[in-house]
Amino acid sequence: MFSHEFVRNAYLAGTLIALACGTVGWFVVMRAQVFAGDALSHVAFVGAIAAATLGIDERLGLFVLTIGLAVGMAALGRRGQADDVAIGIAFAWILGIGILLITILSTSPHGGNGVTVANTLFGSIYGLSAGASRLAAVIALGATLATLAISRPLLFATIDGELARLRGIRVGVLGAVFLGLLAVVTAEATQALGALLLLGLLAAPAGAAQQLTARPYLGIALSGLIAVVAMWGGLAGLLLGALATWAYSLAQNQPMVVPAYALIAAPAAGLAIGALAGLYPAAKAARLSPTEALRAT
Repeated sequence: MFSHEFVRNAYLAGTLIALACGTVGWFVVMRAQVFAGDALSHVAFVGAIAAATLGIDERLGLFVLTIGLAVGMAALGRRGQADDVAIGIAFAWILGIGILLITILSTSPHGGNGVTVANTLFGSIYGLSAGASRLAAVIALGATLATLAISRPLLFATIDGELARLRGIRVGVLGAVFLGLLAVVTAEATQALGALLLLGLLAAPAGAAQQLTARPYLGIALSGLIAVVAMWGGLAGLLLGALATWAYSLAQNQPMVVPAYALIAAPAAGLAIGALAGLYPAAKAARLSPTEALRAT
């Protein structure tokens, strides 16, 4: 299986992207910022569409718009933490821009066939080149290490922001930095996973980890591990599905044909299963106060 370059590329990028999503996602759930993660995934989608409309590198649109909106939401929110009002304002504005850009893109020579829209919504992890997969792995690893580097003051600010401020921690700046890291992970992961599937990898492993342990660093490690295992399982499932289809077509002496709707239905079904399994614990954990979440059980 790993003799094929596209498989190695997918596992390299997917492993480190999942690790980044699990690490950052733990703080997203802890800080009750799941809505911010959802909003930024839609911002990433619009950024990719904007880049396609202008005929420039998709990654430029992804990172510029996502990080820019994250900084904007941090500035509008309180102490660097985007509140629901700030997120709602950004959400409504960016979705309106997105609809306009899709209309323009559909009549432009850069993406009239809808491939750009489909790839951004559902990702194309097996379509990553060797260079793109290495770049994604480096960015994801950097975001993971940066999150771990600020984890101690970030945890302190999450539990008691006022006390952290009195101890000299710049809570607002720290919150804005965290939103920036979330934006980086979101922008990079959108290329591989798609805007629609990203939220599940951010919220579900973190929510499950916070249900399994109240210890912060153990919870971060568990969240990353669950995300990586989920990524490996998804990648293996796609390969096994393709292999089963090929074996069936060979037995029936018919050419293997994968209908276009199956390419959309397969990740959608995986998202639905993951959402049913993980959104309940994620929502339950998000409703807990930081003190209750950290209390030993």
